Amino acid sequence: MSLKKAVFLIIVVLLIDQILKVYIKTNFVLGESIEVLPFFKLLFVENEGMAWGAKIPGEYGKLILTLFRLGAIIGIGYWLWDSARKHAPKVLMVSIALIFAGAFGNIIDSVFYGLIFEDSYGQVARAFPPEGGYEGIFYGKVVDMFAFSFFDPVFNVADFAISVGVGILIVFNKKAFPKKAKEDEATEVIDDELGGEKTI
Repeated sequence: MSLKKAVFLIIVVLLIDQILKVYIKTNFVLGESIEVLPFFKLLFVENEGMAWGAKIPGEYGKLILTLFRLGAIIGIGYWLWDSARKHAPKVLMVSIALIFAGAFGNIIDSVFYGLIFEDSYGQVARAFPPEGGYEGIFYGKVVDMFAFSFFDPVFNVADFAISVGVGILIVFNKKAFPKKAKEDEATEVIDDELGGEKTI
């Protein structure tokens, strides 16, 4: 998979993620929900911290988390570029692209949503209000909306992309890292031949 195709996948995921988030933010009051299926509804919640509702305590906890995310996205971006340069397997490129897109999607919320939108407490938020947004840069809240009756956390497209990307790496590990898999197999063969003792 070429870098161009990976970037295209990233853009598609980001567009879907952000269009849905902006729609929810500008059409729902915080806590409002619409039932789509008996077991699934769109529920507008905002996540101030990490996944599963966790957060870093303290006055600068949110800032530290956002800066950490920015650092992580730089690292993932380099991983994607380096993998493309080394002609990595398609399955690895797809998984990294999905993880990058998901991480970047949530970073957009964290960095910019506080500046762009009003708060959503008891009202439908406006974009670019004259009096300014609900928080400063780096202090935005992540918009979540997918709620399943059999799954407690509410999540978004970006979260789903990250989970799928990680899942692909776990399930197709040997295809994603064929060289490492071959080295591991060779080591196992040597261990068997030497009675479990390594001499190299």
